[in-house]
Amino acid sequence: MSEQNWEVIEKVSGELQGELLRGLFEAQGIPVTLNQEGAGRAYGIGVGALGLVQILVPSNYAAEARQVLEQYYAGDFEADEEADEPELSADD
Repeated sequence: MSEQNWEVIEKVSGELQGELLRGLFEAQGIPVTLNQEGAGRAYGIGVGALGLVQILVPSNYAAEARQVLEQYYAGDFEADEEADEPELSADD
């Protein structure tokens, strides 16, 4: 059985941001794992070196994951807020 190589594609501050990106990658079909310093995770530290979370994907998905990150930071995944709001009639 061959061992899969994982590559760090991003480092973010805090577990919440890491989980958000995990969900984004999983929605795109990209396997992902998060890595955080044990003490930071145990104590819930979300800032500084102990709050740093590494986003890792298999090496064969790295290029695709970087492209998704680029689109994410460019705002391509943001919903159109006007399209999400219901239209109000004159009676409302």
